[in-house]
Amino acid sequence: MSIRFWAALWAAKLSVPLLKITKHNGTNFPGELALKICPDFLKYIGKPGKIITVTGTNGKTTVSNLICDILEKSGKKVLNNRAGSNINSGISTALLNGVSVFNRPRYSMAVLEVDERSSKRIYPYVQPDYVVITNLFRDSIMRNAHPQYIADFLTNSIPKKSKLILNADDLISSSVAPGNDRVYFGIDRMDTDVTECINLINDMRICPRCSGVLKYEYLRYHHIGKAYCPECGFKSPEYDYEGMEVDTYNMKMTVKDKRGSKEYPLLSDSVFNIYNEITVIALMGELGMSQDETVGYLSTMKIIESRYNEETVGKINLIMQMAKDRNALACSRAFDYVSSQPGEKELFLMMNNLNDEKNWSENTCWLYDCDFEFLNRDNISHIVCTGPRTKDYRLRLNLAGVPDERISCMEDELEAVNLLRLKPGTSVYMFYGTDSLSLAFKVKESIEKRAKEEAKNDDRSALS
Repeated sequence: MSIRFWAALWAAKLSVPLLKITKHNGTNFPGELALKICPDFLKYIGKPGKIITVTGTNGKTTVSNLICDILEKSGKKVLNNRAGSNINSGISTALLNGVSVFNRPRYSMAVLEVDERSSKRIYPYVQPDYVVITNLFRDSIMRNAHPQYIADFLTNSIPKKSKLILNADDLISSSVAPGNDRVYFGIDRMDTDVTECINLINDMRICPRCSGVLKYEYLRYHHIGKAYCPECGFKSPEYDYEGMEVDTYNMKMTVKDKRGSKEYPLLSDSVFNIYNEITVIALMGELGMSQDETVGYLSTMKIIESRYNEETVGKINLIMQMAKDRNALACSRAFDYVSSQPGEKELFLMMNNLNDEKNWSENTCWLYDCDFEFLNRDNISHIVCTGPRTKDYRLRLNLAGVPDERISCMEDELEAVNLLRLKPGTSVYMFYGTDSLSLAFKVKESIEKRAKEEAKNDDRSALS
């Protein structure tokens, strides 16, 4: 190892307590510092004996956190990058925290969330035993272009030794790194399935073998489903881990694999999170964890609150629903799920890329790939648009057919809370992106305060 590496290691180690003393968050700073001093820092940093990486357009944070939680509950000491980013500086920070000042690894396992585009800078040095790919969809047009481009990017980056855990219902991600060992997960036909895409986005229309038009035995959303080509016989891969008998009323499903069938608890009734859960089940199976153990651990867990949180406040039901900004598909999935829930609803749209607005101009074409049409439902009585894209949201909602009298606008997010009607018995959904987490929790506190005050006023009026 070079002198430069040791200088980078010790300087980055020293920066950690200094950041705490100066009360700076700086979760990426140690890794950034190490890479500046030693560009190939990841090559030399000590690593755990077993490494699992999780990548994909959507769901990777939820999946990697669930994997960490299960492994930790099973007694493993797991290194992860929950506190940092999923690019090379965040991975560097996580690995830095996992070694001594003499570069000796202190963990036997690592679960690392990896950004798809950063794989080229990470996988030459951090070679995982397992690579979990949740899915590949159209993402931010400023970064990721077409999902097939990202699939090729991953194929050229993932080490040959890595075993892949892949979504058989996604023909784009399931085609990654065809020479690698792999297993597939998927979900059998559900009552809500269709055979023709009803979404604006479908990035898998053409057979990858003969360029014929693909058909679907069943389709969940966008290009997710069981596809086949009537012209050449090409079809989706068979499942190694098959979700079946999905029961969102009793919150359970059966998963069949080579060990047999087993009933698992559902952590969420949204199809997207059911996929996240079966992804985790598949990996646990490959790691040798028994079905009973996996069931037991999942029974104690829930989706992390930064992604979804629901509580009753005053006389309303307040729900935080993450919907990644600049990501048409993530917002479409959130809109579809929320619009399908029973009861009257009021929405608060604040999916705004706050961290980027000083540095670049967001390409707003994603708004027109996103299915705002799901919000044109009679049970959605009111929508508040707020943040830097307030007017864009209003225009897009109008184009989706939402009557203007159902829409209110105010650019300041905290002031916009006063536009909410908070009708007793209504479910109020907050939609927010990854860049606005801290602001979203401030808005939530403000809504809670208003809801409690209005509930007290209603009670006083009833008594008088």
